[in-house]
Amino acid sequence: MTDLPFVDAHIHLWDLAHLRYPWLSPPFDDSGPNGSVEPIARNFDVTDYRALLARWNVVGAVHIDAGAHADDALAETEWLEGQGDVLPNGIVAFAALDHPAVDTVLAQQAAHARVRGIRHIVNWHPDVRRSYTARDLTQDPQWQAGFAALGRHGLSFDLQCYPGQMPGLVPLLARHPEVPVMINHLGMPVLSDADGVADWRKGMAALAGLPHVAVKISGFGFIRRDWSLADVAPFVREAIDLFGPDRCMMASDVPTDLLFADIDRCMEALHAVVADHGEADRRAMFAGNANRLYRLELPL
Repeated sequence: MTDLPFVDAHIHLWDLAHLRYPWLSPPFDDSGPNGSVEPIARNFDVTDYRALLARWNVVGAVHIDAGAHADDALAETEWLEGQGDVLPNGIVAFAALDHPAVDTVLAQQAAHARVRGIRHIVNWHPDVRRSYTARDLTQDPQWQAGFAALGRHGLSFDLQCYPGQMPGLVPLLARHPEVPVMINHLGMPVLSDADGVADWRKGMAALAGLPHVAVKISGFGFIRRDWSLADVAPFVREAIDLFGPDRCMMASDVPTDLLFADIDRCMEALHAVVADHGEADRRAMFAGNANRLYRLELPL
């Protein structure tokens, strides 16, 4: 499908192996946070990730822990390390940054050879149907102390939040330039909010002003369940304008994105929206940036 190498910056190998989506079997119960997936889930088919490898020239991948084992932060990391010398090339592991023993957990995660960073999902929204957390953890002093500890362990942070939280995060992130930050899923604009696009633009611009923050181009289904290229292209183009091609990473978000479109449609959209960029920029966004930012050391 393409001659460009692809380092997939956001996949969930545990989810592919264990299919842990509760809404895949009737009765469907997906009351939030982003609306029902029932019509799409009825036709859900977990595509073997090897198909993506073959068709889209995948030369590396980063596994992102979704926090399924909040009571055992090391569970997915140890499972992945037990799979042998195969994908992923890097692991973004889980740790609850507001946990009293977070420093110990970070040390344990960092001791694994492929762990590069941590993700603690912090999406908070005034609408409880959208909120992933009961309170805005990003403004909690204990959570902020946990974030500060990442740098001591040489770990980056994958930031999955809503745009309304972004400006409030800037002071914390600015105090810790030693912690690279990767925004997940295009910053997850909330189009149902009255000022959803403006909030996204304001939040992303605030984060883009920090040179150690990058963004992943993925998660189109979080923008619209029934997304089209016309729906998502403006967000992709503006994100690239804000961050520059050297701080943008393309990602499949397999298998989550498969709820909304098949792999080929996702990949075709990623390639189409940047088709007017030069080859050097496209190589950076599809492979070089993820290789550099996640310190994979792949021979691209």
